[in-house]
Amino acid sequence: MELIHRYFPQLSEHQKVQFEQLETLYKDWNLKINVVSRKDIDELYLRHVLHSLGIAKVQSFLPNSKILDVGTGGGFPGIPLAILFPEVQFHLVDSIGKKIKVVQEVSEGLQLENIKITNARAETINDSYDFIVSRAVAQMETFVRWIKGRVAKNSKHELKNGILYLKGGDLTEELAQFPKATIYSLTNYFEEDFFETKSVVHLPLKYKG
Repeated sequence: MELIHRYFPQLSEHQKVQFEQLETLYKDWNLKINVVSRKDIDELYLRHVLHSLGIAKVQSFLPNSKILDVGTGGGFPGIPLAILFPEVQFHLVDSIGKKIKVVQEVSEGLQLENIKITNARAETINDSYDFIVSRAVAQMETFVRWIKGRVAKNSKHELKNGILYLKGGDLTEELAQFPKATIYSLTNYFEEDFFETKSVVHLPLKYKG
């Protein structure tokens, strides 16, 4: 929790309590349904919570924005972002039912009212969003295909509407066919060694009506 306080000192008391509750909720649920590796659960705030919040360092979401989290797994990056931005609407989607069960239970435990949760494939979602976020669930080419036509027309943020993707490693080859993509290294925002190879990729996408 110290990490979250250090990098996000503006949190309200309510948000601090919610972030603190994450560890208990995930440890309890991980014993029943393993959604986070044993090693990672001990470093939940570094490897999952702070990593997810890296997106917020690249782009702060405006009230009433709509964000789609594709392949949310155990709720990352969607749940930490939903705590940080209570006035933003988040839609968390995953095709694996047991993972969605954990997301639902954690969301209810935190009393998050700005989250919608769907057990489905991204291609079946019929709505549009300001940004589509994810944590490396597929190569960018595949991911773009999954979420085609889901980007809202009017951009109201500093960054243009599109994808904000948490990725690791050398992305040169993967992003070669996406010249409009911008890579934001998380070492610009966080000093822990874990973030040395971690980035947020922003890929603006045009609205397709």
